[in-house]
Amino acid sequence: MSQKTRSKPVQTFRARSIQASIWRGDSKKDSRTVTKYSVRIQKRFRKENGSYENTDYFFPDDLPRLALVAQKAFEYIALSEGKDTEVPV
Repeated sequence: MSQKTRSKPVQTFRARSIQASIWRGDSKKDSRTVTKYSVRIQKRFRKENGSYENTDYFFPDDLPRLALVAQKAFEYIALSEGKDTEVPV
């Protein structure tokens, strides 16, 4: 995938204003395709002027929801590993 192409996350988990988005990246290594996942966790909030913005700063009260979406992201990745890879016979 070229860097000019904007990719979309393969999965997103949200708990109120906290969101974890998972991206999948495939690359070639020794003539095999290797899949790596990355996760971005952020919070969406409304500014005083009414517009919305994202941040990666969290208040202590946000941490339980952050932990929840992080756990869901981990579960998704852990359960996805091996689904798309070929197993040698």
